[in-house]
Amino acid sequence: MELGRVFGLCLILLGTILRKLLFSGSIHYPRSTPEMWPSLIKKTKEGGIDVIQTYVFWNLHEPKLGQYDFSGRNDLVKFIKEIRSQGLYVCLRIGPFIEAEWNYGGLPFWLRDVPGMVYRTDNGPFKFHMQKFTSKIVDLMKSEGLFASQGGPIILSQIENEYGNVEAAFREKGAAYIKWAGQMAVGLKTGVPWIMCKQPDAPDPVINTCNGMRCGDTFPGPNSPNKPKMWTEDWTSFFQVYGSEPYIRSAEDIAFNAALFVAKNGSYINYYMYHGGTNFGRTSASYFITGYYDQAPLDEYGLLRQPKYGHLKELHAAIKSSANPLLHGKQTILSLGPLQQAYVFEDASSGCVAFLVNNDPAKIIQIQFRNNAYSLRPKSIGILQNCKNLIYETAKVNVAKNMRVTTPVQVFNVPDKWEVFKETIPAFSDTSLKTNALLEHTSLTKDKTDYLWYTLRFKPDSPCTNPSMYIESSGHVVHVFVNNALAGSGHGSRDIRVVKVQVPVSLINGENNISILSGMVGLPNSGAFMERRSYGLTKVQISCGGTKTIDLSGSQWGYSVGLLGEKVRLHQWRNLKRVKWSMNDAGLIKNQPLAWYQRTFDGPNCDGPVGLNMSSMGKGEIWVNGESIGRYWVSFLTHSGRPSQSIYHIPRSFLKPYGNVLVVLEEEGGDPLGISLNAISVIGSNKALSQLS
Repeated sequence: MELGRVFGLCLILLGTILRKLLFSGSIHYPRSTPEMWPSLIKKTKEGGIDVIQTYVFWNLHEPKLGQYDFSGRNDLVKFIKEIRSQGLYVCLRIGPFIEAEWNYGGLPFWLRDVPGMVYRTDNGPFKFHMQKFTSKIVDLMKSEGLFASQGGPIILSQIENEYGNVEAAFREKGAAYIKWAGQMAVGLKTGVPWIMCKQPDAPDPVINTCNGMRCGDTFPGPNSPNKPKMWTEDWTSFFQVYGSEPYIRSAEDIAFNAALFVAKNGSYINYYMYHGGTNFGRTSASYFITGYYDQAPLDEYGLLRQPKYGHLKELHAAIKSSANPLLHGKQTILSLGPLQQAYVFEDASSGCVAFLVNNDPAKIIQIQFRNNAYSLRPKSIGILQNCKNLIYETAKVNVAKNMRVTTPVQVFNVPDKWEVFKETIPAFSDTSLKTNALLEHTSLTKDKTDYLWYTLRFKPDSPCTNPSMYIESSGHVVHVFVNNALAGSGHGSRDIRVVKVQVPVSLINGENNISILSGMVGLPNSGAFMERRSYGLTKVQISCGGTKTIDLSGSQWGYSVGLLGEKVRLHQWRNLKRVKWSMNDAGLIKNQPLAWYQRTFDGPNCDGPVGLNMSSMGKGEIWVNGESIGRYWVSFLTHSGRPSQSIYHIPRSFLKPYGNVLVVLEEEGGDPLGISLNAISVIGSNKALSQLS
């Protein structure tokens, strides 16, 4: 058999060459906590997974040029050592552009201010900083002895990420860049293979790999006969944005496509994600919800999602039981019908295994194979051990479905337990930066905050009847205040890139203070020329009864970056006394736009994960004991009239037994008396589910 048909991934471990068929699962270390890592890795291993695959998050590790952070959730070395301690391998996707539905695709925002910078192309400044960070990570791994060539668990590394999606936009510089990136990575001499996903022209010896849901059908294979066939992202669900429903991918569909990939000489399959986790703080990209890939085999909280987890576990066991013929046997492909095939691996010494494929989407098919009859369900693959015994069928699920249950354990409905601070609305006279133009949002905020105030003094030169204000913004959210009163709001979506707001306003005869809050919900995570994108207000007009329109875009505007509560770091308990809080008045508690709320609560008297039900609120951010558990946006409803996410995960390590401080920033106006702390659990059998109904 020629080298390109050799089945299995060749691993070089301290000079010993091993051929392996590997199942991998993505777990991103900053999307959980160090306290969760051992349990997540243990459950992953018990699911039949051999490799943990993770990105490296440049903007977490180098938030400022030359200043590095590998502490807490950012402790990459600790995460990899935990994987090693449990006997699994690692695929380290350094990138350092990663996409990943992560803010700015993992790029630190300070890169944009480097003179002459163009991201991800044959550009000197970008290549300098990319190589510097990549080398930093490789050197860190080497110093800890973590590459397989050193006896460590890292068997694969990735450079760049899905560059094939944007390469054409950079023309000849794209091809030059990808060649440089491959040579640069290989030159770091890690002793393990490098990969590029969705990169058909990956330069030798870098391995090109597939991402998607159907790589058994869509992937033409490696671009060189001496490279293994690898699937780096088998999407177990799909990302979710505000306003959308979760994408449900069945266990049967995942299993069918994984089995087909193996049958077609696939050597490595990674489930993206195996555990998605939580986008803590402001780490999610534009419009992405805080929970990440909650429909993965391990849900956001690390609980088993059945039958997905169990059905894939059985698939892994079935395939591994026939590893010898898969790795060493000769492959034969047989036609058994118009939509039916057999993939057979066999030799005299290693035995035989067959994959019987029924591609008919509607019919149960009786298949004759080696004088035996097998009944296969629609769109199913049967695995025959010893080419005789049907030990697994992808469309037959033996694992009972479970159901996640949220149970309130504390309801925060007592008004005098809450305190509220109404955010200061800045006027034009309060600002220090003034200019006769609408400035770009992120050029001022530097992504240190979601918020930028645009302020203006406006005095009508003649009576203005039935006035209204029209605003266009390339940001995500707009809140319009006139003379300190909220006049109206508007927002975009992942599909609506320009926010257009028309709101009636109340003007006085004299000078009016107009304050417009521009908000972002994360930066983009994909596409070419991200450094050129602009955000914020682009047009502001006042219309007087439809008879006169006054364009204010070129007026003198004053700017204020961020909110006062952010500037005094109000989410930290030691800073709570830096502002004056109101309390003991239910009327002050509810429906206050741009309000900060705080209260204390004791730790829950229960085991297992917990989360806050924020259904009574609008949009904002949540902190528990100074730790941000992410943005919330429950007022952004799906087509079915439900929030995309209403429960927000609080890792148990964030909590104390007593006196936990909860701080909530609410933009739109909500009712904190409806917030509750909930225990998260699963009911694990169909019988139990029927008892609930």
